[in-house]
Amino acid sequence: MAYTNGSLVKSVDWLTICIYLALIVLGWISVCGASYDFGDVNLISFETRAGKQLLWMGCSLGLGFILLMLEDKLFDWFAYLFYIGMMLLLLITPFIAEEIKGSLSWIKLGPVSLQPAEFAKFATALVLAKLMNVYGFTMERLKYSLPAVAMVLLPMVLIILQKETGSALVFLAFFLMLYREGMPGSILFSGICAVVYFVVGIRFGHEMMPDEHTSIGEFFVLLLVTIFSASLVHVYCKKREVVRNILLYGVGSSVLALLVSLYIVPFNVIWFLWLESAAVVIYLVYYSFQKRVLSYFYIALFAISSIGFLYSAGYVFDNILKPHQQVRIEVVLGMKEDLAGAGYNVNQSKIAIGSGGLTGKGFLNGTQTKLKYVPEQDTDFIFCTVGEEQGFVGAALVLMLFMALILRLISLAERQHTRFGRVYGYSVMSIFFFHLFVNVGMVLGLTPVIGIPLPFFSYGGSSLWGFTILLFVFLRIDASRSTR
Repeated sequence: MAYTNGSLVKSVDWLTICIYLALIVLGWISVCGASYDFGDVNLISFETRAGKQLLWMGCSLGLGFILLMLEDKLFDWFAYLFYIGMMLLLLITPFIAEEIKGSLSWIKLGPVSLQPAEFAKFATALVLAKLMNVYGFTMERLKYSLPAVAMVLLPMVLIILQKETGSALVFLAFFLMLYREGMPGSILFSGICAVVYFVVGIRFGHEMMPDEHTSIGEFFVLLLVTIFSASLVHVYCKKREVVRNILLYGVGSSVLALLVSLYIVPFNVIWFLWLESAAVVIYLVYYSFQKRVLSYFYIALFAISSIGFLYSAGYVFDNILKPHQQVRIEVVLGMKEDLAGAGYNVNQSKIAIGSGGLTGKGFLNGTQTKLKYVPEQDTDFIFCTVGEEQGFVGAALVLMLFMALILRLISLAERQHTRFGRVYGYSVMSIFFFHLFVNVGMVLGLTPVIGIPLPFFSYGGSSLWGFTILLFVFLRIDASRSTR
């Protein structure tokens, strides 16, 4: 049913729109501060980045208005068409794009350059909502869950082929939505474990115990695999005897072996941990067949996969990641400082934020940003401009606005009458949360620098339009919830 202007005005969520307007206005102020040069007279000239961003904002507002006027069922009907079209565009992008800073992700259309990856988020969110809205869908059945996961992984692969790893990682945000819709907690737990294994293994992999034979990173990761396996048995199998045996004989014997190596006969304890891990796996498989409970077998697979991930992660880090990517990770993990190289951006960003103090230096008065000490200060590192010019108060206000938007999106998603609306809403929320967390984290030196924009703040039309489409399509779906 098409909405009249009056009914749409009453049904649209104006609170979310007000938050959106506040964010893009503050974003424009930040772009002005980040791109301003001493002596510039006209901030709104289309020759300046501030002027161009103002143009993108106007286009975004017009685009949002058009999306609100469309029939909401169009997004349901053409979801697969949108997705297929975007995947084809991502596929051909490396062949027609101009290389920019080593990336083949930008298509130039006259005076405008667009990044298809920004619009692929909207198409992926729609197709997931369409797929998961079918009758009988459940994440527990592979015939449904595998296509959903494949639809997330496909754009990631295509974007990686464009040498744009940061934009590809954003699609991992969809797994937050999948978890909300019934994805087993064990999968999310496995993902968290993978992060822990990677950080501990890479950070301490080349550091040795006092016995000078045992790698600290390998020892603790293999020990964690045993502890995590016991925890999974406790949660999913409720078998205290098995948990006790794994912890007593697995963890206990490993600690005892380490003490022997430290104080009696030095040797590489990792060899013993391999045997101990193999014993745990065999024990779990045996119990699975004896009790005819598949959960034990799945936990055994988890242990094997964890060990495989540990050593494959080391290989990927040393042989597949590019040198600049390795250095960025090493800087974040505290393995290197490299203030003049890979750590330069982050270090200068922290200096700029710190120099802002409580209330900031004021609009257009930042020195670190005006003197261009911070590279990419109006795109990926624009949050440092907020910190320098507006101080802690301004940065906190921006973060509170983003949190208000995220919480509002959760509220809107939960009130949807259809799974289509709920899935799409949580997809939008997940993408915004991922961008906020990673972007602010990398500016503060808490996450690796992967080059993703801060929503509504970073300079550029592609990201602003992409986020606007994501948000206003959801607002249009929400406005018609009572008719579904």
